[in-house]
Amino acid sequence: GTMCLTEPHCGTDLGLIRTKAVPADGGAIAGVQSYKISGTKIFISAGEHDLTENIVHLVLAKLPDAPAGIKGISLFAVSKFLPAADGACGARNGVACGAIEHKMGIKASSTCVMNFDEAEGYLVGTPHAGMRAMFTMMNVARLAVGIQGLGLAETAYQSAVAYARERLQGRALSGAKAPDKAADPIIVHPDVRKTLLTMRANVEGARALAIWIGTAVDVSERHPDPKARQEADDLVALLTPVVKAYFTDIGFDVTNLGVQIFGGHGYIREHGMEQLVRDARIAQLYEGTNGIQALDLVMRKILRDQGAAAAGLLLEMRSEITAMNSPEAKAVGEALIGLDEATDWLLENGAKDLRLAAASATPYLRLFATVAGGWLMARSAAAAQRLLNAGDTPSGRSFLEAKIQTARFYAGNILPRAAAEATAAMRGAHSALAMDEAQF
Repeated sequence: GTMCLTEPHCGTDLGLIRTKAVPADGGAIAGVQSYKISGTKIFISAGEHDLTENIVHLVLAKLPDAPAGIKGISLFAVSKFLPAADGACGARNGVACGAIEHKMGIKASSTCVMNFDEAEGYLVGTPHAGMRAMFTMMNVARLAVGIQGLGLAETAYQSAVAYARERLQGRALSGAKAPDKAADPIIVHPDVRKTLLTMRANVEGARALAIWIGTAVDVSERHPDPKARQEADDLVALLTPVVKAYFTDIGFDVTNLGVQIFGGHGYIREHGMEQLVRDARIAQLYEGTNGIQALDLVMRKILRDQGAAAAGLLLEMRSEITAMNSPEAKAVGEALIGLDEATDWLLENGAKDLRLAAASATPYLRLFATVAGGWLMARSAAAAQRLLNAGDTPSGRSFLEAKIQTARFYAGNILPRAAAEATAAMRGAHSALAMDEAQF
């Protein structure tokens, strides 16, 4: 299956699409009305390949009577091969790959230009409701892309740690750690250790957030109480743009740090680190660029309900942190003050001038994600400490102690960024709007 949204002249602004759907005479499948789909779509992942017998394209197009903008978009199912009477692949449909893009990364994925030439298609859902239907898939895809960024970051971290343990360069400042060798492994050097811990802490914070959101997805779908399902669904909606944008930013940042650990060997292809950077870069772009995710968070999730969903989450964070007695919990509590202030600033100023809200959106999303990650890291550290105190260590004391140490590193090295993001969100918007366009 594919999702065919983007066209050469429009990406985010899908109201500009030109692909047409014209009712055909009769219906080819059980009397259902068919349509002739014509137009060009670009950036279609797996638009053409020979790994399956058939490919089903879900295509956004406009009916002849469609109103302007996104309210006039409908969704159609268009298969590569039309189904025969027995359900097998029949005649070739009027859809073909016009080109395969040459990309910076993800080169094993065929990213195609797809041409639809009166291809036979069938309406999915109701007329002019295509965007609502497509967003069902897009929101799932945004969570999946966030996990893609997290997975790349984890791969980079594991590779970097393995390399740092075996690469010999220089001696430890406190004295030789491997006197029987010509030099010590680079993992003994403070800057390397700090870089590795930055990678690890970002990955663990994001993973904790991913598991927490995954649990909320399960609750939203399976909980017997309708109210609990709705609350969980609201939470998932609130944090979907955060997961997509923040995790993919981490994916790029951490893979980039992985190259740094490898030094010059990371820049060449032999070790595969440069590929991780190239592959990670697309995740910040597709399924809605990260700037669009920030706008989604601020405009649709914060301003639309006057911050109600965010307020509930912030209250839960504050309640848990207050009950903890640890250095990392104290740091999260301080960062929460900045998040509260930035949220209040948005509600007061962003609603009056949407340009200010838009200019503050990206630092606000990063602030939100950094604090949420710190909260869950503090929770993880508290759980590890309880197990240590009880002597309940089936996974080993070292594992639990590392959880605590990583959380403390996050509190001391990652969480301070929240203060800068809060300042940028509240004070940086006016300066971003001040310069005349001709002065750029």
